[in-house]
Amino acid sequence: MLCLGIYIINNNSQYVFYFFQLPVYNTPHLATYAYYCRFQARREKMSSKENPPKKKGCDKGIVKRFKMRLDLIFDYNGLVNQGATCYLNSVLQVLFMTKNFREAVESHCGQDQKTADFHLKSLFKALKTSETHTKDILSILGIRNVYEQRDAAEYFENILSMVNPYVSKIFKGHLRHTMRCSEGHVTSVETGPFWTLPLSIENPSDSNKTYSVRDGFEKFFKSSTVSEMYCDQCNEKTYSTIACKMEHHPEILTLLLKRFEFDYHSMSYTKNDCCVEVPHTLRTKNCDYELYAVVDHVGSLRGGHYTARIKSYDDHNWYVFDDSYVRQPNPQSISHMNNERSQSVYLLMYKKCGPVENKFSVTNTTEGGFPSCSGGALRSSSPVY
Repeated sequence: MLCLGIYIINNNSQYVFYFFQLPVYNTPHLATYAYYCRFQARREKMSSKENPPKKKGCDKGIVKRFKMRLDLIFDYNGLVNQGATCYLNSVLQVLFMTKNFREAVESHCGQDQKTADFHLKSLFKALKTSETHTKDILSILGIRNVYEQRDAAEYFENILSMVNPYVSKIFKGHLRHTMRCSEGHVTSVETGPFWTLPLSIENPSDSNKTYSVRDGFEKFFKSSTVSEMYCDQCNEKTYSTIACKMEHHPEILTLLLKRFEFDYHSMSYTKNDCCVEVPHTLRTKNCDYELYAVVDHVGSLRGGHYTARIKSYDDHNWYVFDDSYVRQPNPQSISHMNNERSQSVYLLMYKKCGPVENKFSVTNTTEGGFPSCSGGALRSSSPVY
């Protein structure tokens, strides 16, 4: 939040002080609008000689025009927090800033006001021009108590499950689990859809160490061994191996960091605040994925706060969406994100970049707080799924 105070000469040739609170962090724009204020002040003073003021006081027109110019600093608008609905606001901003999803919502012609598609389309239309509320979306999702803290991942999946399959298909992937006995016989094959891949966070024994999302992604696809599974071909129970493979790669791959888990010692849910190392790209067998959105959670399980950091497909800059406020990452947080480490990341969204043919590489340069993707070969040690 920035606080800006300016003096403007009103029609009575008096200096009037105006105070503004700005949810932005972009110094060059402030210089531009400071010049605009001086120009307006001279213009108002000159016009007052020809048109004497009808009443004393502040010229509200100057303030209104100044605020209109400030609104042009960013092309994106915030969502009103209806109480404790930051979990929903952060998810809706990610969906709005996902180009293919937004275009699919806007092309949907359904007029049934009882559908999530209709209300999303209306919300996106309003969000393009101004800050807006989420009352209609809350209603369609069955959320009655707006002061109750809820899980952003849960409502991310709820929205995708409720909209038209054509709209949500870019987020949907399929996993195949294959079980083989110790002799190599296939005993079962199961294929199912997913919206998110849940990664279990292991607390490092050393507080200076971090959890690696890349390692967690690898571990998710590693084979596991189970005992006492019956094999028809062997006609007995044997040790079996379960292998997981991504059968269908979604256009948008979403990773869920399981920070909220049940603690059997305290018999309650707790939050894992361990530091996480976030890779900018992930490699799979058929394509590469590039990070473009993050949903963060800070605070405790019951008294936390959700925000979203999203890379714009229009200007390729990163923006922070914090309910009603939209800004670019400030310099103090950029140095932290250069290390690709965070204690608040919760949901990670990766968009498909294309074939693997040595097209992208992981670099250390950042654009708005996260590393950028550049030409060259991928790390040879990257696992393939």
